[in-house]
Amino acid sequence: MIQEISIEEFNNFQKGMILSNFHQTLEYALFKAEDGYDYEYIAYLENGVILGASLIIFKKIGSITYGYAPRGFLIDYTNSYLLQNFTTKLKEYYQKKDVAFIKINPEIAIGKLNRKTMNIEYNENYICVNNLLNSGYTKLKNNMYFESLLPRINAIVSLKDFNLNSLSKNCRNKVKKGLRKGLVLEKKDYSELNILDTFIKNKRLVSNYYYNDLYNIFSKNNSIDLFLVKIDYKKFMLNAQNAYINELNKNNSLNEELLNNNTSSLINKKMNSDKTLLAYKNDITEASKNLNIAKETYIAGALVIKYKNRITIEISGYDKEYKRYVPNYFLYYAILDYYKNEYSYADLNGVTADFSMNSPYYGLNEFKLGFNPNIYEYIGEFDLVIDQVTYNRLLKNGLLAKEFNK
Repeated sequence: MIQEISIEEFNNFQKGMILSNFHQTLEYALFKAEDGYDYEYIAYLENGVILGASLIIFKKIGSITYGYAPRGFLIDYTNSYLLQNFTTKLKEYYQKKDVAFIKINPEIAIGKLNRKTMNIEYNENYICVNNLLNSGYTKLKNNMYFESLLPRINAIVSLKDFNLNSLSKNCRNKVKKGLRKGLVLEKKDYSELNILDTFIKNKRLVSNYYYNDLYNIFSKNNSIDLFLVKIDYKKFMLNAQNAYINELNKNNSLNEELLNNNTSSLINKKMNSDKTLLAYKNDITEASKNLNIAKETYIAGALVIKYKNRITIEISGYDKEYKRYVPNYFLYYAILDYYKNEYSYADLNGVTADFSMNSPYYGLNEFKLGFNPNIYEYIGEFDLVIDQVTYNRLLKNGLLAKEFNK
């Protein structure tokens, strides 16, 4: 049977579930309530024992109600018998409540990216696709980019093995550049969330209060952190001065070599050294100027959600005016370094399924790949259709696409 349960009953059940995630928490339910959803927790019981449970949130398309189980039901999808019984009872339960369909997107990794071939290699979890289809779920088209409610391809970093040397060479060099530029990571509170807003305001089609609500609700049990990246001009100036002195010594040595060996190779080295000296000199000037006026400059930020043994970088952004500081690389590195001794995994959030150089998200993919994550393909989106006539009408009228293809 299906019945509504309390949050305490749900929490007790989900403790032992591998698929448990922050999208099924009360905080997430309250957050979505601010976005216009109703919610309830339901459980599937056999002989008084809970065998499956889920947060279901509800919204209307016109006068038609649909449900959504964020990151899917907490149930054993490999058990076809259990899944079929659960689904049958679920349809009966929500048919009485005039719910047209329920959308799910379980966090089941059915494949992993082979970094040598750049192809997804599928695993035994793929059986869950067939089990869902056989239980009456409709498989939606796999999105190539970010057309679905939640990413289908995610980048997960193992924090146990994380350090600067675990990054790609390009990523490592950019992090080091950020360190030379005096970038520092600071943990902040709600009063400075407006600074992050300036970096992310154009990234997603959400209300102005979306991330304010997210922070306010998840901060009540300390499950979210706000980070900002600041330029420490004192550190920046000292680093630039030291780098200038080292490069000046190198430049003087090249001058001496050129007196005896005027080769094109040495000339090129000397010209590059001259350019580097000028860059360090400009850094010293910039740092000194801002240090004298006690300027505070924040150039990047992120919100990080903490749940069990994993952190998720939910949203991040940086000031394009300071792109030369590569603050996004420093931001991610510093966040991972901050949590590496307390948590096991870091979810860098979505990448696309298109890893080609022609992808409009090629830069984003390469950026996240630089942190040497494992790339997992999740099972994707499914709809459990309860009222087929109504569902077909929504589909034909384009209302489903309008609601979900953001």
